[in-house]
Amino acid sequence: MKCLAVALMFAASVVTAATADESCKDQARENKFTGETLKNFMTNCKDVATMMCDGQAIDQKLSDEAKDTFTKKCIKDAVGSK
Repeated sequence: MKCLAVALMFAASVVTAATADESCKDQARENKFTGETLKNFMTNCKDVATMMCDGQAIDQKLSDEAKDTFTKKCIKDAVGSK
């Protein structure tokens, strides 16, 4: 049941991030996640950011070094590791 609650909070946060351009760290802070919930949220958020950034790189038809550079920066910005 706890996993379901975390999944629902995460899904709601992803929608919030898409509309407000908040980083994972900003969302975690806003939702006051701590401990295991914070760890799980950050892991899931980074996974979603990775998929989103990979998709953007493909849409932009980037390849090789340009794709790697773009993806790393995109993920860093999405997670909030500036």
